[in-house]
Amino acid sequence: MQATQAEGIVIRGGAPDQAAVLTDDAAAFLAGLHRRFERRRRELLGRRSTRQARLDAGAERLDFLPETAEIRDGDWKIAPPPADLLDRRVEITGPVNAKMIINALNSGANCFMADFEDANSPTWSNNIEGQANLIQAVRRTLTYVEPATEKRYELAPQTATLIMRPRGWHLDEAHMQIDGEPVSASLFDFGLFAFHNVHELLSRGTGPYFYLPKMESHHEAALWRDVFLATEKQLDIPRGSIRATVLIETLPAAFEMDEILFEMRDHIVGLNCGRWDYIFSMIKTLGRRADFVLPDRAQVTMTSPALSAYSKLLIKTCHRRGAHAMGGMAAQIPIRNDAEANAAALDKVKADKEREAREGHDGTWVAHPGLIPIARTAFDVLMPAANQVERQRDDVKVTAADLIERPQGTITEAGLRTNIRVGIQYIAAWLNGLGCVPLYNLMEDAATAEISRTQIWQWRHHGVQLDTGKTVDGPLIRTAIAEEVAHLSMNGNAPAALQDARALFEQLCLAESLEPFLTLPAYRRLLDIENDIPTTGA
Repeated sequence: MQATQAEGIVIRGGAPDQAAVLTDDAAAFLAGLHRRFERRRRELLGRRSTRQARLDAGAERLDFLPETAEIRDGDWKIAPPPADLLDRRVEITGPVNAKMIINALNSGANCFMADFEDANSPTWSNNIEGQANLIQAVRRTLTYVEPATEKRYELAPQTATLIMRPRGWHLDEAHMQIDGEPVSASLFDFGLFAFHNVHELLSRGTGPYFYLPKMESHHEAALWRDVFLATEKQLDIPRGSIRATVLIETLPAAFEMDEILFEMRDHIVGLNCGRWDYIFSMIKTLGRRADFVLPDRAQVTMTSPALSAYSKLLIKTCHRRGAHAMGGMAAQIPIRNDAEANAAALDKVKADKEREAREGHDGTWVAHPGLIPIARTAFDVLMPAANQVERQRDDVKVTAADLIERPQGTITEAGLRTNIRVGIQYIAAWLNGLGCVPLYNLMEDAATAEISRTQIWQWRHHGVQLDTGKTVDGPLIRTAIAEEVAHLSMNGNAPAALQDARALFEQLCLAESLEPFLTLPAYRRLLDIENDIPTTGA
């Protein structure tokens, strides 16, 4: 336990770079953000819960907000984007370890999103080391030496534009307490990066750029705006220096895209189709409805009518307001030992990226450097300019019904077992400190694990019948989990982590009510493993 010189601040935990990252001045800055915005954050999280309860009870239906019609109908634009965010045709994402940061910045992508959220297991050492790595990356001093080979990694003369993603509003950082409360993980991640780097970034001709995850309303966007304004004032940088791209990765946020852009109009540059979290949010938000049971994850694609409507509405909304519309993640990774399977996977990536560019997206995401040439070629051919913001999609007409049209497909035992294998293996890796895991030729992060466990919960909740004739119930789920874990254990997976993950996954699938985020109970377990302190989820 470490008490800082600032009153009311306690740090619990130790990490090698902690003294350099969490200085007294940095801690005091975080405390200022916490004291100013924590009550409002809690109120907004309460609004989420209240609204979800109304949706579950059938007392409310998702629709565009009548009280904000004037914003949707108005003729306004966001502030112009900075020069190094004009061309974002290929962005790569990944966790914040030194080797990943160097390889991603050197990858040839236009931008790199350094991820403290879904691709990061939020151990204290991961979070502190990640901040230390980014401090060095901004100053171009970051290096890494591979222990096994002694290969040295360092930054190239030209690198991708750095964008940082903090954790979502719903998460706490339990290792830092202010006035007896855990600090918001969002404010912790954002605040440390901003405190240490805003002046250095601006002096180098770039800026403090952020991806903001998992918002559910424009009120939450307004909270981020006010955090940005307070930060700019406190750190004495020009208003509008901090710029953000908001991930539209919850179903409620899809109905408030104009409003989110409007609230952040001086600080926002675009919206992103966070497709995997969006599918998770569809299940979480409407999953208790018997008429909205989703098929196997693999069958829910961006060509499904509801997802296609969401993507096209995002493009239309962004371009009308002068904002960038960013495409979603290609989760495939190269398959080195099977040329035929590799070719099929790369063909899927090519088709997906061509679809995005053809529809009007201004750029896209990849999870692996090997996919950058495919994505770049798709956009170079179909989008020769830096972006296609001028392309208005006045032909797109999307209704509330379009956004909640149930994706069609089948529910199979193979899909059930794939969800079990992916979910349990991912949680095991997460509890071991890894947040980004290659499984079955896909790069899995927290979003796809969320789909895995919520699908099983939904199928059990509604007692659906699989293609094999079996009904999804508690005994079937327990049996399938036991069989899959036994198979995984035979293949060399770490038994202790696997059993931990199995217990949590089974608990979530069989719970009476749907846990809003896997990462809430998983974080509590992570803290137990760290032999650290208990925490409460938001």
